[in-house]
Amino acid sequence: MNTAGHSEATARRGLELNPFRGLRYDPDRVGSLASVTSPPYDVVVRPDGVHHLQSADPHNIVRLILPEAGTPSARTEQAADTLRRWLDEGILTADPDPGLYMYEQCDGDGMLQRGLIGALRVSEPAEGVVLPHEDVMPPVVADRAALMRATRANLEPLLLTYRGDGAAAEIVERTAERPPLLATTTEDGYRHRLWSITDPAELALVQSDLAHRQALIADGHHRWATYRRLRAEHPSPSPWDHGLVLLVDTARYPLRVRAIHRLLHRLPVADALAAVDGLFRVRHLDVPLAEAQEALADASCAGNAFLLAGDGVFHLLDRPDPGLLARTIPADRPAAWRSLDATVLHAALLDHVWHIPEDSPAHIAYIHDSAATVEKAERDGGTAVLLHPVREEVVRDLARQGVTMPRKSTSFGPKPASGLVLRALEL
Repeated sequence: MNTAGHSEATARRGLELNPFRGLRYDPDRVGSLASVTSPPYDVVVRPDGVHHLQSADPHNIVRLILPEAGTPSARTEQAADTLRRWLDEGILTADPDPGLYMYEQCDGDGMLQRGLIGALRVSEPAEGVVLPHEDVMPPVVADRAALMRATRANLEPLLLTYRGDGAAAEIVERTAERPPLLATTTEDGYRHRLWSITDPAELALVQSDLAHRQALIADGHHRWATYRRLRAEHPSPSPWDHGLVLLVDTARYPLRVRAIHRLLHRLPVADALAAVDGLFRVRHLDVPLAEAQEALADASCAGNAFLLAGDGVFHLLDRPDPGLLARTIPADRPAAWRSLDATVLHAALLDHVWHIPEDSPAHIAYIHDSAATVEKAERDGGTAVLLHPVREEVVRDLARQGVTMPRKSTSFGPKPASGLVLRALEL
């Protein structure tokens, strides 16, 4: 069973995962390895977000991936200066030999995920090698591109999945039997371990196996689009021909799929509800978050459904007016796309009913944690819109057809921690 568009056997080129000299924190120069890590740049969900991570250690990776200077140009310059300083001071050091990195995550509930971190050849969707399943927001791509240009580094890996169960998977399992380069447990309870694979024979086996594979972007569409933009800006061959990824074989380690929620900063809940009167059935739920999400899951079995929050209770929207859907949902897409909750949310509610620009940070935020979304809505007077997760098979089927879902439709995980290994383009 494939996770991407075309048959693996018919791909002109497969995955080309190359070794690199990773940049890693010197454990003797930081408080702890856990204290310098961060979630990916777009998954900082605590109300105090960046400041909490910065206070964990003065060298936390968030100072590179989310610099806080005033203007966009000042932020990228700040990140570049910080990276240069950390390299000069030996906070970050390069491994002596190029290698692929085997990365393991596990939690206390029995979840185990392993994958390979390497420098992947950047390809276009038409090549059928790495396929996206979500649209991207151009301002975010521009922001990430400016950061990578300034630092000349890939600061965190994006997450790709493939299905292989071949030689690469066997080498991953054998590597796990060796002593790791590092091991740490982050405050969320996840244990992280990292190994380096430098043996030429093992590297050759991995590359030979992956040369016949295709991958689906699980998390990191904006960073992949950034890789593509930067590769186009630089004549090949160049270091920009490759980008840092974590590649997980889901035949061995299936990922979890969660929803990404919306926070509408300038729309009070009362106004949101007034606007949908007569267009959705609305039920008010004065229950805890977990019970409200159970009600959302039940309603989602019968059709499109959303939870609104921000005024102290939950409001379950379901049974959308068929006329509204007919007027607002593009008819030139597959039925599976037209029926997505994210499609209905963006085309019908955000665009037509609430008139919220989906790419304006002043109006909307995309948040992975449901409790954090509700908390911020209640604190700021906005509206939280909670979604039910899309099934993985729906994502896979749409990707096979070359159809991208609305932006921020899914959250695959667990996501790799940022700060364990970086790629400097000059090395």
